Parts: sequence; C-alpha cells; structure tokens
Amino acid sequence: MKSIFTSRQFIFLATIGVGVLGIWASVSAEPQTPPKFTKVENPGEFKLEGKGEPSVLNQKEKLPGEERAIIGSDDRIPMTSRDYPWSAIGKIEGIGADGGGYSCTGTLIAEDVVLTNAHCVVNPETRKVSQAIAFEPNLVNGVVKSKNDIAYATNVHYGTDFKNSTLADYANDWAILKLNKPIGQKYGYLGWKSLPSSTLVGDTKKFSLVGYSGDFPNPKKKGYETLTAGESMTAGVHLGCSILRHQSGLLYHNCDTNHGASGGAIISNINGKYYILALHSGSNEVNGLVLNRAVEMSRLDEWLQGN
Repeated sequence: MKSIFTSRQFIFLATIGVGVLGIWASVSAEPQTPPKFTKVENPGEFKLEGKGEPSVLNQKEKLPGEERAIIGSDDRIPMTSRDYPWSAIGKIEGIGADGGGYSCTGTLIAEDVVLTNAHCVVNPETRKVSQAIAFEPNLVNGVVKSKNDIAYATNVHYGTDFKNSTLADYANDWAILKLNKPIGQKYGYLGWKSLPSSTLVGDTKKFSLVGYSGDFPNPKKKGYETLTAGESMTAGVHLGCSILRHQSGLLYHNCDTNHGASGGAIISNINGKYYILALHSGSNEVNGLVLNRAVEMSRLDEWLQGN
C-alpha cells in the first residue's frame, strides 16, 4: 500500500528507560496535503463528555483466525477481521516536527475522534508537536477498505508534553485526535470505562490488546505467508492477557506487544459491549523487571470533566 506523506524514509525514536516509542515508517508520495492541526483546550470541542459508550456496530463475537497456532512464546495472532469491534482500531502514521516519519496505534472512540498516546503526538525528548497525523482504520495487510477512509487529525489534545522528563509524565500519556471525517459511522467506535485498579489487577486473562507492532507479522513464518505487506501493516492481537500491577499511577500488563503498538487499547467485553479499560504506553523497568505499562482511563475522564 502506498503511504500518505512523502517519498523519503524517516525514523522517529523517543525512549524512556528501555521503552522505544517509535519505529521506522516507510512512506511514499500522495497527491494530497494533510492538514496541520492545532491543540484544543476546551473538552467540549470533542463532544465526548459523559459518553464513553461504544457504537456496537454489527458486532461479531468470534475473531476470524482465532484458531491459528501460537508461534513460539508469542501469543499474538494477526488481526485480519473486518468486523466490529476490531474494525474500530487502526494504524497512525505521523510526521514529527523534525520531518521524520513514525507510526503508532489508535482506536476510534467516537465517529470522528481517535484515542492514542501523547507520545504519538509530541516528541518526549524535544517536546515538539508533530506536523501532521493520519489514521488508517482497520488496516489489514496494508489495505484499508477504501482509500477515502484514511482520515487526518485537525485538532488534538494530549495529556502531557513530558516537561518533567520522568516516568511520572507517562501516567498522562494519552491523546485524542479530532479527525477531518466521521469514519466511525462506517467502522464503529469503542467505549471506555474508568474502573478502579483493584478491579483490573490480577491474572484474570480477560483483556485483549491490538497493536501495529513493527516486528509483526513476519510473512516468512508458517501460517502468515499471505500477509505479504509485511511488518506493522497488519495488527497483532493478544487475546486473554492480564493487568498485573498498579504502581506510581501506572498500570502494568503482560499483553504481548512491541514498538509501534504504542497507543493500542487494552479492551474487554463487559455485558456484551467492548470497552477500553487502559491504554498501552510502552515499557520500563520495575524492580529489576521490564514490564509493559498502561495509562488509566480515569486520566481521560478527569480532563473531560474539567478537573
């Protein structure tokens, strides 16, 4: 699939501890110019207050390809479904302030609003905001249902600009993007819930994480030969992972993921509906162990409620 910005290859690498927050993004010329965006301070412009409910658009309970064998110790399988709720998740491609390209993962939470990480909008090292951001919904093997469905961010809000340069900044590592078209009418959107950590933490194996990791899928591996677009061009999903710890305002989980899955939603089915319960943010060392971290959804609610 042709990419959306320029003909050069770029890289955006921003790290904290051992967590690498970007991957190579190969992009090629397109005849359109994505709009630049501005930061929103008023939550009302996103029209999300008191919402948090999913669209439940032609929901399918079974994930196609769920029977695929696990490869090694990696529990991810290719996200090849075009059905809701999986259709609401997509790949983010951006151009940083330095002109470098990068990619992340995002999830529709309204018809024209995407949830992702703050570090997918602003570089944690330079604190400079990206020049442009595109969202490719339900990208499978490098293909979106329709090229016209690719949307661009026109307004954003990010929970942190990483001004303290500490791990504490990542407790607010969330951002929402206002898109230039209501593609959620077609792809659906997920809701979110702010649940106490005491409810989330435990080896429950009741969560799933979808992300466009830069190391997945490898078309050379058995069973993945048809995914010829290569790595980061089809999302990987880990079904049945857990949130294991809450520490210093961050959640820590064991969902399999890698660079490029930043901004991926940790979701679960509650009473027949899919909700985002945490937001994958990267990894760091905790008591000598490297763990994947996540942002609590209460951080988004606090901003929407004006706190």
